[in-house]
Amino acid sequence: MTERTIPQQPGTPAIAPAIRAEGLTKRFPTPDGRDVTAVDAIGFTVPRGSVTGLLGGNGAGKTTTISMLLGLLLPTAGTVEILGVDMARHRHAVLPRMNFSSPYVELPHRLTVRENLTVYAHLYGLTCVKKRVQELAEHLDLSRFLDRPSGGLSAGQKTRVALAKALLNDPELLLLDEPTASLDPDTADWIRTYLERYRLRTGATILLASHNMLEVERLCDSVLMMRQGRIVDRGAPSALLARYGRQTLEEVFLDIARASDDRILTGETADAAE
Repeated sequence: MTERTIPQQPGTPAIAPAIRAEGLTKRFPTPDGRDVTAVDAIGFTVPRGSVTGLLGGNGAGKTTTISMLLGLLLPTAGTVEILGVDMARHRHAVLPRMNFSSPYVELPHRLTVRENLTVYAHLYGLTCVKKRVQELAEHLDLSRFLDRPSGGLSAGQKTRVALAKALLNDPELLLLDEPTASLDPDTADWIRTYLERYRLRTGATILLASHNMLEVERLCDSVLMMRQGRIVDRGAPSALLARYGRQTLEEVFLDIARASDDRILTGETADAAE
């Protein structure tokens, strides 16, 4: 599987990638006056219409990176462009064209699923809100608990509602953090198929953070491997399997996670991808 790019007509200007990050850095102050570096001067691009995996162990910097891409965190250094727009200066111009899903971000518990989706639909300036909520309820099998308080849902139901919220505005860029967490295998497979069809139907770009390596191998055109706040390797899943001489992406993930700190800090794995 190779990275997909949008074909360009001769003589036309190049289309900016969906995501471009350069020198992206985030440091957090500690009580003793020192700084902890969560993301360390990373740079990458995500082509439009592609699915890119953002992988790494707990604490690797994935969530911080996504938060900076969304404009929720200001970078300590570096730049982020989303769909050709500088997030530091014009993020409000591009936010309606993107969305985010994570089962670990709770929606207001007292509101029903319908009420939560309706509120977010209005925030995104949608018209025909009732129709859009009903469409997503049918597509994602939410109808049975559409009028149930969100706080009373199971973990799997909350995951599906989070995905519905992320799809309300038909985003051009969809950032997904563990989109199939807590789902049974059958439902998780259905969600992956839905995402594949959504991408094919709309041409949307997806950045996927996941610990499910089979999911990554199925969905992703390319992968960014993070460790200790840095991108330590990158490439198509097939290229990574060949580079490490492994049969599965999980084995590659374990090789990188267990590599010596010296190998990571000298950028040996990242250099191999260039």
